[in-house]
Amino acid sequence: MAPTGPPVPQKSVEDEIESILQERIMVLDGGMGTMIQQHALTEEDFRGHEFKDHSRPLKGNNDLLSITQPDIICDIHKEYLLSGADIIETNTFSSTRIAQADYGLEHLAYRLNRVSAEVARKAADIVTAQTGIRRYVAGAMGPTNRTLSVSPSVERPDYRNITFDELVEAYTEQAKGLLDGGVDILLVETIFDTANAKAALFALQMLFEDEYASRPIFVSGTIVDKSGRTLSGQTGEAFVISVSHSKPLCIGLNCALGAVEMRPFIETIGKCTAAYIICYPNAGLPNTFGGYDETPEVTAKHIKNFALDGLVNIVGGCCGTTPAHIRKIAEAVKFCKPRVPQSLSQGYMLLSGLEPFRIGPYTNFVNIGERCNVAGSRKFAKLIMAGNYEEALSVAKLQVEMGAQILDINMDDGMLDGPTAMSRFCNLISSEPDIAKVPLCIDSSNFSVIEAGLKCCQGKCIVNSISLKEGEEDFLEKARKIKLYGAAVVVMAFDEVGQATETETKIAICSRAYHLLVEKVHFNPNDIIFDPNILTIGTGMEEHNLYAINFINATKTIKETLPGARISGGLSNLSFSFRGMDAIREAMHGVFLYHAIKYGMDMGIVNAGNLPVYDDIHKELLQLCENLIWNKDPDATEKLLHYAQNHAQGGKKVVQTDEWRKGSVEERLEYALIKGIEKYVTADTEEARLNQEKYPRPLNVIEGPLMNGMKIVGDLFGAGKMFLPQVIKSARVMKKAVGHLIPYMEKEREERRAKQGSTEEEDPYQGTIVLATVKGDVHDIGKNIVGVVLGCNNFSAPSS
Repeated sequence: MAPTGPPVPQKSVEDEIESILQERIMVLDGGMGTMIQQHALTEEDFRGHEFKDHSRPLKGNNDLLSITQPDIICDIHKEYLLSGADIIETNTFSSTRIAQADYGLEHLAYRLNRVSAEVARKAADIVTAQTGIRRYVAGAMGPTNRTLSVSPSVERPDYRNITFDELVEAYTEQAKGLLDGGVDILLVETIFDTANAKAALFALQMLFEDEYASRPIFVSGTIVDKSGRTLSGQTGEAFVISVSHSKPLCIGLNCALGAVEMRPFIETIGKCTAAYIICYPNAGLPNTFGGYDETPEVTAKHIKNFALDGLVNIVGGCCGTTPAHIRKIAEAVKFCKPRVPQSLSQGYMLLSGLEPFRIGPYTNFVNIGERCNVAGSRKFAKLIMAGNYEEALSVAKLQVEMGAQILDINMDDGMLDGPTAMSRFCNLISSEPDIAKVPLCIDSSNFSVIEAGLKCCQGKCIVNSISLKEGEEDFLEKARKIKLYGAAVVVMAFDEVGQATETETKIAICSRAYHLLVEKVHFNPNDIIFDPNILTIGTGMEEHNLYAINFINATKTIKETLPGARISGGLSNLSFSFRGMDAIREAMHGVFLYHAIKYGMDMGIVNAGNLPVYDDIHKELLQLCENLIWNKDPDATEKLLHYAQNHAQGGKKVVQTDEWRKGSVEERLEYALIKGIEKYVTADTEEARLNQEKYPRPLNVIEGPLMNGMKIVGDLFGAGKMFLPQVIKSARVMKKAVGHLIPYMEKEREERRAKQGSTEEEDPYQGTIVLATVKGDVHDIGKNIVGVVLGCNNFSAPSS
C-alpha cells in the first residue's frame, strides 16, 4: 500500500473566498426589502400564528418574516442565487435587540438571527448542490436606529440615547445567532456612524478571541451625499482608517446613492486600503414616491464600468435592486478582471477624526494641543469643575485654530468622576466639526477613563498612556484592549522598578515594550509611540542636569532600532521648575524642540500657538537655555533665574509693545507676517499701496514687502526654527493683506480693458496651475500659501 502522506490542511473560509477574489469579481445579492414589498404582505402575514396576539403592530418588521414566513424568505434567497449571486445576505438588517425594541420583540434577537441564518444557509446549500458552485452566506449586521456620535436632542449635544457597551452587547447577541445559524461571513453594513461600526467590530473580535472560529469580516459604509461624508461627518478615508484595525477582508460602500453618484467615493476608498473592495449601490436615486426607476440594464452598465476600470472585487445591489438587476450585473462583470488590492505606503501612522491625518517620514513636528487638561490649564480646569463643558469647548477650538493637529484630553482630578467627565466632553467635541476633524489623544493614568473616551470616538485615537509599571501581564491586557478599540498607543518609559531617567534605561524599557507589543499582541509598529520621559531640569539638583540630554539621546537610538515607532513627550515637564515664568518656559521649550526634533522627536504635547521662533529668542536668553539643556554650565539655573528677574518682569511673559511700529512700512509688514500680528496689517498694506512712486501697482506691494516677509517665514520653517502654528498665523496675516489689495487689482484690470477698448470677456489669468496634497496632510498649509502667491501673480490656482 502506497504511503498517503500527511493530510492536506483544510482551507479556511477566508482563504477560500480570497482565492476566488483573486481570480474573478464575486457577486452579492440585491435588496431583500424590495422583494418583500412585491409580496404585498398584510399585518396578519407578518404576525403568523405565533404572534397573532402581540400587542404592537408588526407589519414592516421584515426580519420577523424569517420566523413567520420562512418559505418566502428562502425563495427570495434562491432567486438571487439562481440569478448569479455568489453571496447572499441574511434577513437580519434590523435583528438587534435595539432595533427590535420598536416592535416589542427585543427578546427574540438571538432567535431571529439564528433562524434567518439557517434559512439563508438552506437556500445556499440547495443552489450549491444544484449548480456545483459554492455559495456563501453573509450575516447582515445593520447600523441600528441609534447613533453614538450624534445627539438626538438639539438642546443637549452631549446626550446619547445609546452607549458603546449597549451596542457591543446587542451586536454580540446578534453575531452569536448568525454564527450558530451557519454564516460564512459577517457583514457590518450601511454604516452611517463609524462609532456604531466600531462597537460591532469590537463584539466580533471578542467573539473570535474567546468563543468562535474566526470568519471573514466585510465592512460597508454609507456616504449620504455628494459631500463624500457619512451621516456622522467622516470622510471616506477617515472611515477606512477608523475600521482598518479589524482587518476586514473587504471594505466598501452601499446604499444612499446610485452607482453614478457612488463612483468617486469608491475610488477614494480603493486608494487608501489594502483590502478588497465591495460595492452595492441602490438602483439609482429614489423618485418622489420613494421608489427606484433605474433598470437592471442601466445599473449593470454603470457597475461594469467600475469593473473595467479596476475598482471593485465584489458587486451587488441595495435598495431598489431585484434578481433581474443581479442577473444583469453578474453577466456584465463575468469576464472583467478583479481589482488588485493596493500595496499601501509603509511607514505611516494613520489617525483620524472626521478627517484623516497621516504621519509619515517627511511630516514635520506634530503638535498635540495640551490645554484641554484639568491638571495643566487653570482655565480649562475651572470650567470643567464648574460644569461649564460647553464653554470648555472654546479651549479645544482655540487649540485647533492655533495649529494643534491632535487634541489631548485629560480629566484626571480627584474631584471629578473621570469616566463621566471624559465621556461628556468627548461627546460634546463630536458636535463641533471644527474640533472633531482632528484625532483625539485620550490621556489618563486611569484606564477606565481611557476606555470611556475611546467608547465615544468614531475616529482613530491615541491612548496616552500605558507602561510596564504594573508588570507585563497588566501591560499586555491593556494593549490588547486598545488594539480592539482600534487606537494607537503611547508607552511611557516606566517599568516595575520605576521611571527611567538614564539614557540606557529609557532605551531598554522602550525596546522591551516594543517587542512585547509587536510579537505578543501583534500591534502595528506604526501605531506605537514612545514617551521616553521629558523630565524637569533646572531644579538645582545635580542629578537632574542630564535629563534633557538623556531624552534626546534615547530618542535617537529608539528611532534607529525600533522600526515604525514614534517619539512624543510632554513639553511642559521640562521647565516645571520655572513655573510662573512664562517667557523663560517658552524659550526653553523652543530651544529643546529645535534640537529634539533633529534627533527624531515626532510629536509633543504643547500649547499650540505659544512656541517661540528659535531665532526670535533673545540672544542672551537663548544661550542660557542652550547651556541649561545641554548641561554646559553648572550655574545655568542660577543665571537663568537672574535673567528672569532682570529682563522679563519676574519671568512672566512680557506684554507685546508697539515699539516695532516705529519702523518703515516695509519693516512693519515683514514683522507682522513673521510674528503673525493681524492688528495693523490692513492699514500698513494701504500705506504701502498709496506710495505710488515706490509701488506703482498693488501687485508690487505683494511682490515686495509681503513676499519678503513670507520668504523669511519659509526659511525659518524649513530650518526647524518656526513651527506650524506660527506659520498658520503668518498665512492668516498674508491672506488679510492680499484680501485688501485684490479689489484694487481687479479695478486696475478693468481700467486696462477700458483703455484698450476691449468689450470681450477676457481670460483674466496668465495660466492655470493645479495644486494638490493628500487630504488632511500637514502640507495643506504650504499649498494654500503657494496658492495665495500664484493668485497674486495673476494665475488661477485651483486646489484639492
